[in-house]
Amino acid sequence: MTYADLHQRSIQERDTFWREQASRIDWQRQPEQICDTSQPPFARWFAGGTTNLCHNAVDRHVATRGDQAALIFVSTETGSERTINFRQLLREVETTAAMLHSLGVRQGDRVLLYMPMIPEAIITMLATVRLGAIHSVVFGGFASASLASRIDDARPKVIVTADAGSRGGKVIAYKPLLDDALRLATHQVDHVLLVDRGLAPADRLPPRDVDHAKLREQHRHAQVPCTWVDATHPSYILYTSGTTGKPKGVQRDTGGYAVALATSMDQIYQGKAGETFFCTSDIGWVVGHSYIVYGPLIAGMSTVIYEGLPTNPDAAIWWSLVEQHRVSVMFSAPTAIRVLKKQDPDCLKRHDLSSLKHLFLAGEPLDEPTARWIHDAIGKPIVDNYWQTETGWPILSVARGVQPDLATRFGSPGMPMPGYDVVLRDDATGQVITEPGQKGVLTINYPLPPGCLQTVWGDDDRYVKTYWQNFDGQQAYNTFDWGIRDADGYYFILGRTDDVINVAGHRLGTREIEEAVSSHPAVAEVAVVGVADALKGQVPMAFAVLRDASRAGTPEAALALQAEVMRAVDQSLGAVGRPARVVFVNALPKTRSGKLLRRAIQAVCEGRDAGDLTTMDDPTALAQLTERWQAP
Repeated sequence: MTYADLHQRSIQERDTFWREQASRIDWQRQPEQICDTSQPPFARWFAGGTTNLCHNAVDRHVATRGDQAALIFVSTETGSERTINFRQLLREVETTAAMLHSLGVRQGDRVLLYMPMIPEAIITMLATVRLGAIHSVVFGGFASASLASRIDDARPKVIVTADAGSRGGKVIAYKPLLDDALRLATHQVDHVLLVDRGLAPADRLPPRDVDHAKLREQHRHAQVPCTWVDATHPSYILYTSGTTGKPKGVQRDTGGYAVALATSMDQIYQGKAGETFFCTSDIGWVVGHSYIVYGPLIAGMSTVIYEGLPTNPDAAIWWSLVEQHRVSVMFSAPTAIRVLKKQDPDCLKRHDLSSLKHLFLAGEPLDEPTARWIHDAIGKPIVDNYWQTETGWPILSVARGVQPDLATRFGSPGMPMPGYDVVLRDDATGQVITEPGQKGVLTINYPLPPGCLQTVWGDDDRYVKTYWQNFDGQQAYNTFDWGIRDADGYYFILGRTDDVINVAGHRLGTREIEEAVSSHPAVAEVAVVGVADALKGQVPMAFAVLRDASRAGTPEAALALQAEVMRAVDQSLGAVGRPARVVFVNALPKTRSGKLLRRAIQAVCEGRDAGDLTTMDDPTALAQLTERWQAP
């Protein structure tokens, strides 16, 4: 069967297809209905079935692969390593479940995690869903005000935290940030469970604050059975950016999510039980939930948990882990690869990568120069994949687990994955675009496949209005991304619909201009924003990081290089896409997950306040960009 045949079947014979995929996981009671569409745009997958996410990730593997590594923890921040096999993982999860239960956590309660990338974080996630409770992971180090808003929205019974995390050798104390958040929050938790790593002082407020190590000792031999929950029971809440001040909590189910991940691990990522999966993300983001924790473990794989930078102790660290742990599937982000582009290229040749089958990249659009560079550097297939916090697993990719000879195309994340009925629509009329090469908003026809968000936590109206009411009378989920489709069905993502620059009536996606700027061989990375202009409405401004900063070492050299870059854009897009300026900087301001802070850059250019920057990784990047922008 070709992949095109399988995808068509997943749309036209939806329930039959997903009933077959449901056999990939264990059910305590089989589903009575595959997809309940009685209340559109809501969809209830595998209604009537009961299962447990922790059982499918841990318990069911103990009998056949109990001695196999489940979690491989490596921290270049603290110089520590720890391997936990499936049998040990089950014991640790049961212990933690007993600890949470002793603190009052029951089915349906929320447990908020504010933790670094350490085994206790993953164990706590698994223990929470074991009890039928709902976890909400907030990225470690998030600012107190943002954390407080999430506490008030999720209303957790217990918060699990650590004294500190570490990034680039800099210790980030978590407990003071959490204490400030709890002072700001209206909702007050019953208990804070504190993992003390010995990295930073952490004040305790008894009886609210409980020491993790002491409570663990009390429950070390506990046996806690899985709580079987309805397939539609929420497993977690994960907050994502919204257009209002109120946090937007993506609510995920249990059964549909487990089935979707099990399917994706086979059909997309080609991960096999007994192999090792290395995802370089963080559990604070959706990629970490799906492909550090649940996806690999459901598939019976070992999963690498890495705390550290891709360049510490040097730019070979990731590849040394691939060699040491015989990693077969690796998942990272284009931003991380662009960081490696600026390092010693010999670092990519130092280690044996023979175990690695392919490298997947996602998180933001993958430009062709970056894809070609890493492909040539490591000699492995590079597979793009496009998805969102809301969907939980890829919308677009290349399913070589179904059809091994399926080609990738540089610059394209691929084609729709099973169950995703993807359609391009005109943003003004909502009309379906059928002609190849025509730009439109990427939408997904109802219903979304298993694994996607059920709703916005506590706010069904917001879910409907945000995602489903953008095209009058049409049941279509709006991704808010521009795309085009070529004649062979491959999609190309052009950027967010709110990242459009309107230059004298010409609508240009920032991604299009960034691709053109990146085509110049001196450019390693670029961000383009639209800046208000009295004459043209908006003009594009480009901020570029060079492979060799000395190319713009003098004002004369910078002007000459700017002219070269502008000519490259002219050749690619024409003069209409030419940036008004190209400013050369040492680094671009990004969130800790690697996303460009375009709105902050735009605010600098327009002389406005940059607003909430709590997710920014390196404040000096924005400060330097501001200085370069303001220089004559």
